[in-house]
Amino acid sequence: MEDCIFCKIVRGEIPCYKVYEDDEVLAFLDISQTTKGHTLVIPKEHFQNMLYCPKDLLAKVMGVAQHIAQAQVASLGANGVNVLINTNEVAGQTVMHFHVHVIPRYSGEDCLRLEFLSNKIDHLSLPAIADEIIKKL
Repeated sequence: MEDCIFCKIVRGEIPCYKVYEDDEVLAFLDISQTTKGHTLVIPKEHFQNMLYCPKDLLAKVMGVAQHIAQAQVASLGANGVNVLINTNEVAGQTVMHFHVHVIPRYSGEDCLRLEFLSNKIDHLSLPAIADEIIKKL
């Protein structure tokens, strides 16, 4: 994609701080460091989001994300890691090129909060929801 910022990074038109690269995958520091070492892992080929990325390439991207997370814990003193994929704008995706955020976490040192609040949505039927999902698998 001509205007995709991540495609421009892959092509070398925009500089980045690379931490990993092979023929199919690139990992670089996010310009907006949520925490120290926040890294993005992307396929070099353009896919809008994870819904369109081929399974074998998706697995490779996730393998690189795991490797990056291990390195963050070992080298940066992170106490944990969040691995986050946003799919579509409603879920927070701002760059429409599939990417994985690997965000190292530091006990007592970072202010990032990811909270899953229980909304107690009583009107939903979990068995019915499960059945709807199963129908499309």
